[in-house]
Amino acid sequence: MKIIMLARNPNLYSHRRLLEAAGEKGHRIDIVNTTQCYVNITAHRPRVQYQGESLSGYDAVIPRIGASITFYGLAILRQFEMMGVWPLNESVAIGRSRDKLRSLQILSREGLGLPVTGFANSAKQAEEIIAMVNGPPVVVKLLEGTQGIGVILGETMSSAKSVFEAFRGAKVNVLVQEFIKEAGGTDIRAFVIGKRVVGAIMRTGAADEFRSNLHRGGTAERVRITPEERSTCVRAAKAMGLNVAGVDFLRSNHGPVIMEVNSSPGLEGIEKATNQDIAGQIVAFIENNAKPARTRTRGKG
Repeated sequence: MKIIMLARNPNLYSHRRLLEAAGEKGHRIDIVNTTQCYVNITAHRPRVQYQGESLSGYDAVIPRIGASITFYGLAILRQFEMMGVWPLNESVAIGRSRDKLRSLQILSREGLGLPVTGFANSAKQAEEIIAMVNGPPVVVKLLEGTQGIGVILGETMSSAKSVFEAFRGAKVNVLVQEFIKEAGGTDIRAFVIGKRVVGAIMRTGAADEFRSNLHRGGTAERVRITPEERSTCVRAAKAMGLNVAGVDFLRSNHGPVIMEVNSSPGLEGIEKATNQDIAGQIVAFIENNAKPARTRTRGKG
C-alpha cells in the first residue's frame, strides 16, 4: 500500500513508529508537512500539491494534525477525501473531537458519563456556573487548550470566579467542570482502534499537580480496565466517528466520566507502558479497511 501521513514533524516518536510498522509490513509511507500542502479546488479533479508536485495514487491518509493548525489541516484532509483517498480518521470526526464543547454535547446525547459541565458567555454568571457544577473546587478549561495547557483548578469561589471572569474579560471561551476529587490526580487513557480497546494506561500527575498529562511531568503505567470502562471508551470513539482515538476518563464514584476524546493520540506513552505494538495494530487496521472512496462524508463536513 501507498500511504501518506500529514505531519509537521517526521521525527516524533509516533510518526517514526508508524513509518517503521508500515515498512515491516511492506507498505510505503510518505510524510508531508501539512502546512506546506496546497490545494487546487476544481470540479471533478480536486488535487493536493506539495513542493510543486501533485500528491496522487495514495491508498490511505494518516492525519496527524496538530491542534494549532486544525483549520488548515482539516481543509487539506477534506481535499484528500474528495479525491477518494481513505482517511484513518475522517475530517468531520477530527473536527468534532477538537471542539471541546461540541464533543461533550455529542457524548452527552449518547448518554455517556461526563463531569458536570457549565458553559456561559457572561462573566456575571460566574457564581451560578460554579455552583451549577457542584463547586468549588472546579476545573476551568480553555476550549482550545491541549496537553493540559489552559486547565486551571479554582479551589475557592473567589479564585474560580476570578479565573472565569479574567478569561471572559479577554473574550476567551472556557468550560467550567466539576472537580472529581476521588480520581486522586490520576486519569486513564484508553487507546481505541476500530471497535476495540487495545491498551490502557493510568497517568498520575507530578507532585502538587492535579493535571496528569505526561507532557507536564506525569507518569504512566499499564492498567486493567473494567468491561463498563471498555464499553464506554468504544462508544465514545464511535460517537465521535473516530477509527483511532485516545479516550481519557476518570474513575468517579458513579462510574467512568470522559474528559476528552483525542483524535491524534500519541504512541510513546502507551507503547512503552504496555509493551505493545500499537503502531503495528494501526497499520493492520488500515490494511483491513482502506478502500477507495469509502469515506462516509467524502469531505462534505
